[in-house]
Amino acid sequence: MAKKILVVDDEPHIVLLVKSRLKANGFEVVTAENGLMGYEKAKEEHPDLIILDVLMPELNGYETLLKLKSDEETKNIPVIMFTAKSQIEDVEKAQEAGACDYVVKPFSPPVLLGKIKNVLG
Repeated sequence: MAKKILVVDDEPHIVLLVKSRLKANGFEVVTAENGLMGYEKAKEEHPDLIILDVLMPELNGYETLLKLKSDEETKNIPVIMFTAKSQIEDVEKAQEAGACDYVVKPFSPPVLLGKIKNVLG
C-alpha cells in the first residue's frame, strides 16, 4: 500500500512540484495551504509523513509542529520541515520542536526523496 504524505505549504507552485514528484515515486499525496489546515488534515488523513513549510499564514510551521507534537492523535507522525530559512538556529528550532529532518528551498527533488525514504524506512 502506498505511503501517504501530507504536504503543507502556502506556495501553490511548490505544492504542485512536490506533489508530482512524490506521486511519480508511488506516494499518495494530500495537501494543505496553511498550518491550521495542515493540522486539521493530519487529524483527518493520518498521513505516514508530513512535509511542513515554515513561513505560512494562520499558523507558521513551528507553531503547527508544536501543535501536532502535543496532540495524542498526531504526535507520532514524522515531520520534515521544508523552508527557505537556512540558518543553523532555524534547523535547531525545528529539531527542538520535534522535526525529524529539514530541507532547504530551493530544493533538490532527489535529496527530498532520499530524506523521505530515510524517515519512512
